Amino acid sequence: MFRERLPIGNRRIVRVSGGDFEGEGIRGEIVPGGDDWIIVREDGTIIQDVRLMLRTDDEAIILMTYRGIRTGPLSVLERLDRGEEVDNSEYYFRTTPTFETASEKYNFLNQKVFISIGKKTSGKVLYSIYTVV
Repeated sequence: MFRERLPIGNRRIVRVSGGDFEGEGIRGEIVPGGDDWIIVREDGTIIQDVRLMLRTDDEAIILMTYRGIRTGPLSVLERLDRGEEVDNSEYYFRTTPTFETASEKYNFLNQKVFISIGKKTSGKVLYSIYTVV
């Protein structure tokens, strides 16, 4: 992990080590090696800039990028940073993912706008992703 003090907060760059995903008609793994560029503001708010590569179970490659924000009362954010389980109704965690793929099967990802709701758990971050209609 990289850390640097900036005028607007602290920069952290975290290597994404992997994971998995599943949705309606799609599932696969997060390819290790993506990065999560985070700025932690003085008030504890986190601004994300993430780039990942996904591989579906049928071998399609999908680039996923997203920007997001996680904020809430400082006491709640401190609990999250300590790895405590916190109900996600106590904080705000949203991202705006975009996708790129050459796969015809998953071309719908290239053509939609998405939002996600994040939840930080001990050792993991979980996202529920929704299509904006």
